[in-house]
Amino acid sequence: MKTLLTTLTTLTLLTTSLVHAQQIGSNKNPDGTDTYTLSVKSQLVVEAVTVKDKQGKFIPNLTAKDFTITEDGAPQVIKFAEHQDLATTSDLLPASKSEDEEITLYKRLTRTQITPAIVGVGPDRYKNHRLLALYFDMTAMRPADQLRALTAAETFLRTQMTTADLVSILRYQGGSVDILQDFSADRNKLLSILTTMIVGEGQGSVESVDDASSADTGAAFGQDDSEFNVFNTDRQLSALQTAAKMLGQLNEKKSLIYFASGLRLNGIDNQAQLHATVDTAIKSGVSFWPVDARGLVAMAPSGDPTQGSPGNAGVYSGTAAQANTTNFQQSQDTLFALAGDTGGKALFDNNDLTRGIVQAQQSISDYYLIGYYTTNTAQNGRFRKVNVTLADNQAATLDYRKGYYADKQFTKFTTVDKERQLEDALMLDNPITELSIAMEIDHFQLNRAEYFVPIVVKIPGRELALAKRGGAEHTLIDFVGEIKDLVGGTTVSNVRDNVNIKLSDATAADLAHRPIEYDAGFTLLPGKYMIKFLARDDETGRIGTYQTTFVIPNLNKELQRIPISSVILSSQRVDLKDALFDVMRGKDKEKEVAVNPLVTEGKKLVPSVTRVFSTTCEMYVFLQAYKPQTPPATSAPTPQPFFAFVTLYRNGAKAFESSPTAVTANATSRLGTTPLNFNLGMNGLPPGEYDCQVTILDPATQKANFWRAPVLLVQ
Repeated sequence: MKTLLTTLTTLTLLTTSLVHAQQIGSNKNPDGTDTYTLSVKSQLVVEAVTVKDKQGKFIPNLTAKDFTITEDGAPQVIKFAEHQDLATTSDLLPASKSEDEEITLYKRLTRTQITPAIVGVGPDRYKNHRLLALYFDMTAMRPADQLRALTAAETFLRTQMTTADLVSILRYQGGSVDILQDFSADRNKLLSILTTMIVGEGQGSVESVDDASSADTGAAFGQDDSEFNVFNTDRQLSALQTAAKMLGQLNEKKSLIYFASGLRLNGIDNQAQLHATVDTAIKSGVSFWPVDARGLVAMAPSGDPTQGSPGNAGVYSGTAAQANTTNFQQSQDTLFALAGDTGGKALFDNNDLTRGIVQAQQSISDYYLIGYYTTNTAQNGRFRKVNVTLADNQAATLDYRKGYYADKQFTKFTTVDKERQLEDALMLDNPITELSIAMEIDHFQLNRAEYFVPIVVKIPGRELALAKRGGAEHTLIDFVGEIKDLVGGTTVSNVRDNVNIKLSDATAADLAHRPIEYDAGFTLLPGKYMIKFLARDDETGRIGTYQTTFVIPNLNKELQRIPISSVILSSQRVDLKDALFDVMRGKDKEKEVAVNPLVTEGKKLVPSVTRVFSTTCEMYVFLQAYKPQTPPATSAPTPQPFFAFVTLYRNGAKAFESSPTAVTANATSRLGTTPLNFNLGMNGLPPGEYDCQVTILDPATQKANFWRAPVLLVQ
């Protein structure tokens, strides 16, 4: 269920100083200072060039003066030409004693980025080395194929790895691309990683087909599997693109050995993603070397033992056998295209999978890294043709990347480009702060098991761009968010929205000093979660992300104190139709309003994420207390009320206290839900830092509860 975004946890508020508390829920650094930055952008283009004479031998001792480079016919100034010498360091490592040799197990630390080379700090860790990335697509291999792939990788490391090789291990199993081991020459560490990989993980996404070769399961007609396969193939290609982009930050040649049991396109539906993956690999200097982990396959006419018999007329007419052959060939065609378009070579129909790794290894010999800053600064996404020649040796054979696609400005993005930008931003570990995001996450108990989690996101209106559409001012915002269970590691809920907010002349003028608020909401069970939220201004492409962990407590286990919900501090009750404070739409809005305790009588309580209040306005305090109902007795006693009040402390002394409020629990609610509302006038209080405390007392059970948070009063 879609819902809302609001606070940071109460515990954080209690243990953070007031300065930090004012920034709780923000992706901006509270200690950061505003400075002016002069930014100059230039694009460094690096070409890996292999130069051989007529006899096929590498030509050594060349410098930048020996090369000539043009881009789309325009001469370029070469800034450096560096020889990558692999001949002197490519001796085989001593072979391992045996497969039973004891391996020291290392703690596997999953990473999301390849370690870049730091220029000018220590020796270049990648210079004069061959970079091989072993990429295991666990979603595209059945368990037997996974075992063959891992065995082949282990055999290569034990018997074929040289002193010039740096090997990285990457894995995709349906969620993200994980770097299990960064580039390393430590064979024992690499073997340790392979040993800890589990055969059978991730294979649930292996593609199924619906044709004459499909198993007859006896099930009723349902949704065509091809609809799901379209997305599975896109995800696999997108993951491969992500891996290529990770490797792209290294200038050296990179070979990605792609272990998979085929990859079948679904008509033209996956062509856009296939082209994007190939383009990224070419731009990143990555060549794909697919290895079909199925090995040499002998196909039975009615299918292999991994599936049931088709049970249709195609078994007798030959249609089923033909469909099997066609599907198999199509799954290899995509791997062949990936290899051919990026300068690699695919290994098919061979049980010696190690041969595929050795082919990738032997393809990289001595070469030159040549870099230049392109004179074409247009970010139009167009293909640029690169031509490299030797000034004094026209007979030499040069092997290099023949061109690349330029970067794109956001205004040139297609719909696919925009979606990919959002996906890439969500994968980053560090937040993007081009847009400021303030967030608050709260919880309110719905029943004995579930909690409604309203989330409120605020974006300063001054950071958004306005566009004139249809005679009115508009601001367009993309919102993406997901919540993951930290225990199970699964995504439990998400939100994806694209909002076009039409503003009147009055609200457009107010945008400079008022925020845009986005509400979403989720129904969650007690537990520990991680939320990542992204907002993008669709006019400029500027992005803001925010990520944090939060805990939904199990209030049923609260026996010592009165169970209470999150406490909301606010200075605004706004109409649901206010454009600047409401960007929910349609049925989702109606559902959320029905269960959202912050909405009453058409008015919405807007949480103050920053805890800053004006002394000229009222401060609203809202929370729920819970008093579960006991089975009715013969003569049920009269329900006893809760008593609650709010106190403001300054420098440890009481500065303000509201009158105690008596509220009786809702007799029709099994949870005994009791809403507590306070309207506090700040007139007469001097500006400054305060501690706000909410006290709840239950005379009937002799229980109490206290909530405290720092606030700031300003003129």
